Amino acid sequence: MFADLMDYNELIAGMKRFGSTEEDICLHGLGVTPERVRENVVVAPWWEPDTLPALGEARLLGHFADMKLWDVTGGGADLTYIKTGIGAPCFLEGLLPLGVTPCKRVVFIGSVGALNPGIGIGDIVIPEYSVCGDGASRYLSPDFARDVFGEKAYPDAALFEKAKAETARICAETGVKWHVGRNFSIDTIFAQFAHIDAIMGMSCNVIEMETAAAFRAASIMGIPLVALFNVSDNTIANKSLVSGRTAEEEEYRRFTRRELFPRIVISLFE
Repeated sequence: MFADLMDYNELIAGMKRFGSTEEDICLHGLGVTPERVRENVVVAPWWEPDTLPALGEARLLGHFADMKLWDVTGGGADLTYIKTGIGAPCFLEGLLPLGVTPCKRVVFIGSVGALNPGIGIGDIVIPEYSVCGDGASRYLSPDFARDVFGEKAYPDAALFEKAKAETARICAETGVKWHVGRNFSIDTIFAQFAHIDAIMGMSCNVIEMETAAAFRAASIMGIPLVALFNVSDNTIANKSLVSGRTAEEEEYRRFTRRELFPRIVISLFE
């Protein structure tokens, strides 16, 4: 899948070398001890559980720096919900500690920008791969001086197929559109616009900030992970994050996130 990957045990050994324990790693990453994390985990850069109330009743358990962790029950699949903060570096700080917990599967949920006129705001995207445009991914290679820019990272194959099947089924009931994404992971929103043509030249049809690093990290940990995105903007349609979106598009987006995302996520944990 990748040219080379760091062994997760090497990452843990690196921390233990300087006096940390596995409990320390989890407490100072997620704000809880390892056993408080459930087998089913949802990780989001920005959304909090009240964005998707049908997931269940959320109880805040951990809060360390900008990281928040909730225990969510009663929605059909008991789970741990983690808000990491935006960008690959922040996301890795919330994802990598899961390797010392009971976590067995992860669904990454968040927003994505479209680079194709056929992908509308509010539509659902499931990325089949993500092209690395971030710097954090370098630290998941044994030789972090090696530039991994442009390399593809992939979700868990079985969970990806299940996500497509469940999304197709649920979207067919509601008329919501969904797409398979070829994603590019960036480090900066502000500076991305000057490079959109080059990114589209890599055959990418969506753009966000975390999945290239997330797919790599999950592979290192041996934890199946898939991403499920809600389209927030479409740069080439002049509906970017900073301008151009209509009230109707925003309402459709909120509907998709509120009504469909909980159903799809829960189905992936069954």
